[in-house]
Amino acid sequence: MTQHKTAQTATVLDVLIGQLSRCLAAESGRQVVEIRIDPAVWSRIEALAEREGDDLLTDQERTEYRTLVNASDFIVALQNMARRNLSRDIVRE
Repeated sequence: MTQHKTAQTATVLDVLIGQLSRCLAAESGRQVVEIRIDPAVWSRIEALAEREGDDLLTDQERTEYRTLVNASDFIVALQNMARRNLSRDIVRE
């Protein structure tokens, strides 16, 4: 993926996640910020990442790995948006 396309995708994703994060009440936003990846899931991501680094993933594992990474990235982006919204709410008070 080109750098321009990556930046464009990130911007679109920011808009979509921003819309979603604004739907969260303050308490829901705080709960989103507190989400942590389960240790078993994290262990699986690390195992798949290691196999991916050695170019040993099967097609099914590659799909699983990409899905887990994309889900993790989405959660992190949503958490960042929730943090910004919570910060703005504090400043307004």
